[in-house]
Amino acid sequence: MNFRFEYHDPEQFRRKSRLMAIIVAAQFIVLGLLFSQLLTAKFGSSLAMNALGVLLGLLATSVVVAVLRERPWLQDQCYAWELKHHLARVSGHLSTLREAGLEGHDPRALDLLAFYHQGMQQMAELNGRTPDDDSERLAERLRVRQARESLNMPAEVSGLDPQAVKAFREA
Repeated sequence: MNFRFEYHDPEQFRRKSRLMAIIVAAQFIVLGLLFSQLLTAKFGSSLAMNALGVLLGLLATSVVVAVLRERPWLQDQCYAWELKHHLARVSGHLSTLREAGLEGHDPRALDLLAFYHQGMQQMAELNGRTPDDDSERLAERLRVRQARESLNMPAEVSGLDPQAVKAFREA
């Protein structure tokens, strides 16, 4: 499945992120305490019963989050999670990508580098940070753009084919 860049309102994203973090943490605390109380009432008070209650609370919270993440009102949160996942996969190969893309002008590496820089910029915007804090990253983004232009490639990419990372890694 290909990943495509989408626009999400940064203010709404941050508001939902804070709200979801509070809800999930509260749910975990309540369920952990509830399961611990039920287990200690049934089997007696012990560290093992309390730990099991917390573990059951974590499991129940994870199930609820897994079920709810498919809901349309959590689409921007899932999008950000996916973007972070793909950025982490690409960042694991940055040194090789830089060598192949910026020095060897490999179009596949330049596509992955362009995705990395666009994704980092979008994550910074969604999180309310300025993406221009790192001068090295800015310089590299400019070098990637120039290398892409020298090969008559568009300045930006529309997304990422996860197979491209795998194929680049295997090559």
